[in-house]
Amino acid sequence: MDISHEAHVPHTPGKRPRVGHIQFLNCLPIYWGLARTGSLLDLDLTKDTPDRLNDLLADGDLDIGPISCLEYLKHADDLVVLPDIAVGSDGPVMSCLIVSQLPLNELDGRRVALGSTSRTSVRLAQLLLEEREGVHPEYFTCPPDLPVMMQEADAAVVIGDAALRASLHQAPELGLQVHDLGEMWKEWTGLPFVFAVWAARKEYLAANPHAVREVHRAFLESRDLSMAEVDKVCEQAARWEAFDEETFRRYYTKALDFSFGDRQLAGIREFARRVAADSGFAPELEISLLPG
Repeated sequence: MDISHEAHVPHTPGKRPRVGHIQFLNCLPIYWGLARTGSLLDLDLTKDTPDRLNDLLADGDLDIGPISCLEYLKHADDLVVLPDIAVGSDGPVMSCLIVSQLPLNELDGRRVALGSTSRTSVRLAQLLLEEREGVHPEYFTCPPDLPVMMQEADAAVVIGDAALRASLHQAPELGLQVHDLGEMWKEWTGLPFVFAVWAARKEYLAANPHAVREVHRAFLESRDLSMAEVDKVCEQAARWEAFDEETFRRYYTKALDFSFGDRQLAGIREFARRVAADSGFAPELEISLLPG
């Protein structure tokens, strides 16, 4: 492997940047290229669920990492967003869904099961149901197993790999309606939705500005290499996951948006405006971006 031309994250022994790694398939293209570019050994990676990584970054147990949009907004004073990298969609996202036995506008007072692995997707689903559809269901939290959820509920919010399984396999088998949260948000607001950003803690950036920039560069290089070699990524993923190559190709090239620019920033600000009142932050809070 020729990695001589790649930039490396400078560090002292034992002090590699502590970086979060979401284990969902939607983040695979952001991490897949790290070994190929030679950057993997420069990072102290912690793999975990989105909820757990949110808490680790917010609590200072990670230096840099992904954080869900809602949790970023709650901790924006302590974090700086890395530009041009995120997990979002500008339309259907395929992996954040409301799966329902009834039309959404008939869910008032009905039980809706919430998969417990993404606070942002859950809050988005509640926002869409309550403000767009005008219903106020009875929510409860449970593990994201769709057949089990639907035994106790009229609808369920599922995300990530469980949502892909639900939309492609389980919902058709069970005769359930599938509503894509990314598509619903885009129809409602005209904006993309950002499910997670990558951010650095401000005190870590102040002490290690070059390291943060090199980690940022490493993620951008990994993402760009993954998308340039997306057929290889899809082939490898399909060997081990319950989805075929074409599903992965559609997911990575049509559904997910790994960029973060002005339109994505506008989407975050619109979401913040709509949920600020009951989420513990100001509707016009400052969003700090790593300077170019």
